[in-house]
Amino acid sequence: MINSTICEMLGITYPLFQGGMAWIADGKLAAAVSNGGGLGIVAAGNAPADVVAREIDVARSLTDKPFGVNIMLMSPFADDVAKTAAEKKVAVVTTGAGNPSKYMEMWSAAGIKVIPVVASASMAKLMSRAGAAAIIAEGGESGGHVGETTTMALVPQVCDATDLPVIAAGGIGDGRGMAAAFMLGACGVQVGTRFLVAEECCVHPNYKERVLKATDLGTVVTGKRLGHPVRSLRTQFSREYLKAEYSSMPDDELENLAVGALRLAVQEGDLKKGCFLAGQIAGMVTREQPAADIVREIVEEAEVILKGAAKWVR
Repeated sequence: MINSTICEMLGITYPLFQGGMAWIADGKLAAAVSNGGGLGIVAAGNAPADVVAREIDVARSLTDKPFGVNIMLMSPFADDVAKTAAEKKVAVVTTGAGNPSKYMEMWSAAGIKVIPVVASASMAKLMSRAGAAAIIAEGGESGGHVGETTTMALVPQVCDATDLPVIAAGGIGDGRGMAAAFMLGACGVQVGTRFLVAEECCVHPNYKERVLKATDLGTVVTGKRLGHPVRSLRTQFSREYLKAEYSSMPDDELENLAVGALRLAVQEGDLKKGCFLAGQIAGMVTREQPAADIVREIVEEAEVILKGAAKWVR
């Protein structure tokens, strides 16, 4: 069975995290992943603290396994959500879209392991000095907000930049990706897109259908002009947004085009105005499954591949 330092650190069976997908990763999904042996994560997104607290309670009612909360530091509610995570004493906090240093002491006092998501080796070094327990190195193949560097290039550089355990993310959706992550120096993986079609995932059926029908060229990055690129499925919305991005439209109008688009996709399945976030591995996702089966299948595939790796060495 695959085991690594991150399993021992967090008390999980498999070194596999579920991505903190805003509007999507709720208490039910997080609990299902944790019950399957991975680390489920409740996504705070832009939700207020009381909503996040409720989802933490949902997860706790469904599992006695460790789970985490992802906090998007750009959220207007970040301060309150950070306090809520400490009060609830969740096992893990992962962070994105900012520097969590000002919260580290509070979280550490609550016994929380802090695992920031980074897109560069320099940020990994900063988070190591700030007291992070581990690092998630996320390449630009992932869905949602993305950086420039690919997972293949980013992960080994982050591993070289820190002595902390590194979790690889971005473009990982099966056992081949997990095995490759270990070979790059990571001690675990984070998977997002594949859990979009987990049976426990709350997204609208239209969302799941679009992921299942996606091809290898089925995603596009928009938002570079505004400084916060986002990867999503190619849809009417993404095509229209991309066209507007390269027009003379003022930045504030362009920003407003995307307001509420993710909610429309997740809750209403709006195929015209919804933004369907997904990573480049969407074309590999072929069926809906229970979250625990997804975890187990990825790990079992990786075990077979790693056990056979010696055939390449003479």
